[in-house]
Amino acid sequence: MSEGIVAAHALLGAPPEYLTPLERPTLAEAQAWCRNLATSHYENFHVATFFLPRKARPHFESIYAYCRVAEDLGDEVADSMVAIRLLDTWGAMLDECYDTPDRSMHPVFVALHETIRECNPPRELFADLLRAFRMDQVKTEYETWEELLEYSHYSANPVGRLVLGVCGYREESLGLLSDKVCTALQLANFWQDVVEDAERGRRYLPGEAMLRFGVEEGQIEGRVFTPEFRAMIQSLVARTREMLLEGGEISKYVDKELAVVLDLSRKGGEAILDGITAQDFDVLRGWPVVTKTRKLGLLMEALVSKLRAGIAA
Repeated sequence: MSEGIVAAHALLGAPPEYLTPLERPTLAEAQAWCRNLATSHYENFHVATFFLPRKARPHFESIYAYCRVAEDLGDEVADSMVAIRLLDTWGAMLDECYDTPDRSMHPVFVALHETIRECNPPRELFADLLRAFRMDQVKTEYETWEELLEYSHYSANPVGRLVLGVCGYREESLGLLSDKVCTALQLANFWQDVVEDAERGRRYLPGEAMLRFGVEEGQIEGRVFTPEFRAMIQSLVARTREMLLEGGEISKYVDKELAVVLDLSRKGGEAILDGITAQDFDVLRGWPVVTKTRKLGLLMEALVSKLRAGIAA
């Protein structure tokens, strides 16, 4: 069996669109594959990348593609053992990309090697993301705030640090501020996705908060909204908003183009928290609504900032 056929079957059991091709793509083909994956899976991705420095966009797309495939290997494969095997294989392909890049066949890693060559991102940041996706296969409930912070350390924070690195920032002080924003965004998504996560057999609401406020497990599945549940979500939202505000200070210390992207991301998290607040913290009735007007306003504000940054430069 040829090396290419072996590579093609390495992700056996993955969604078919993620299987490795039999022939190694060119860098241009690989980057186009990553760009297509990003824009087809995340409708606002092309908008977000517009605000990045042009030279950073292909790197951002390769990082997103790596994360997107890895997350889908964990979430879109029903059998946990198969999902773990696929994530391990993805990790081995990551090591190959760093150690023997000429052997990489998958478009993600062909494109990602260019990012590694130009930007030298730490391997452990990519590996940490895989650790989070493996955690999802074996840990379905969280009991403390600290456990959620640990999970976010692996699931969310590496992305922010990778983006900083691609844009030339390595200072740990900036990394710590980025961590706060990324963790807060992760938590905001947890609070809005309470019902959806429960349907997938997962609970990210910390058990200690449920105990403190007198919320029962069955209330989530039964969608029983009570004053106690309201008080719990209100407390979690307030704590998350404070973290988001603290981390938002990062925009003062980066160039104006990157600050636009970071501000847009932070304000997106604030919009989720505002949506939860607007529906009186009743996340059991469905996702909070972030209106099209609010989304458009955020984008227009970012566009104006982008133009100002260009003029100032």
